[in-house]
Amino acid sequence: MDLGLKGRKAILVGANGGIGRVVALTLAGEGCHVAVCGRSEAKVDKVRGELAATGVTVFAQAADVTDAAAVPAFVESAAAALGGCDIFISFTSANPGVDTDEAWQTILDTDILPMRRGVAAAQPHLLKSDAGSVVIISSTGAVEDFMGVQPYNALKAAVMVYSNALSQTLAAQGVRVNCVTPGPVWTEDGPWPQIKAGAPEFYDGIVAQIPLGRLTTGEEMANAIVFIASPACKAMTGANLVVDGGFTKRVQF
Repeated sequence: MDLGLKGRKAILVGANGGIGRVVALTLAGEGCHVAVCGRSEAKVDKVRGELAATGVTVFAQAADVTDAAAVPAFVESAAAALGGCDIFISFTSANPGVDTDEAWQTILDTDILPMRRGVAAAQPHLLKSDAGSVVIISSTGAVEDFMGVQPYNALKAAVMVYSNALSQTLAAQGVRVNCVTPGPVWTEDGPWPQIKAGAPEFYDGIVAQIPLGRLTTGEEMANAIVFIASPACKAMTGANLVVDGGFTKRVQF
């Protein structure tokens, strides 16, 4: 299947590791020009090299997304370097795992507000595209009880509502907005290798709850995100796609 991504331009926030990095590489493999940012200069440089090897145009820079000006500035620089923006996705995330004012603020500053600022900054460029697409990243912690009371789950539920409202607002202007809700995803530079090594009983308990008997791979997750973001999926907007190997047990109405 031709996803229609050759020559398109994607701006990805927080894509210097984990799922974001794999999505960036998958997009580049389809011929999509890619811009990425992340906090670690070393990781950004590594991803820049990996992307450049595919032959696409690459823009990459380190950025502290908790700085209110950083993400909008990155988006503007990226759009200028790539010549526009057809796809916008933010992957920044933080999960202190506790229910405190400080934890709520950390997630707002690291995850939610950078995403919102990036979407706002990208909109003028997306409106000029004939295939504008935004993908919002949530979590299965938002759809079923997971690890008790914590702001991460609540705020990841909030982004689903935000995504749906945004999809209704932007659809008439030709921009699609969809939400993707991953379950546990294994990437070599993600959290699950550390969890497996440091808390094997917890890790085994999570795997036991997944009917497929394993975590979703980064490549599998990236394939789903890239398809939804691509022009090959032009009729889908306002959707929430759960990709979790059956980890959540609710009926997906």
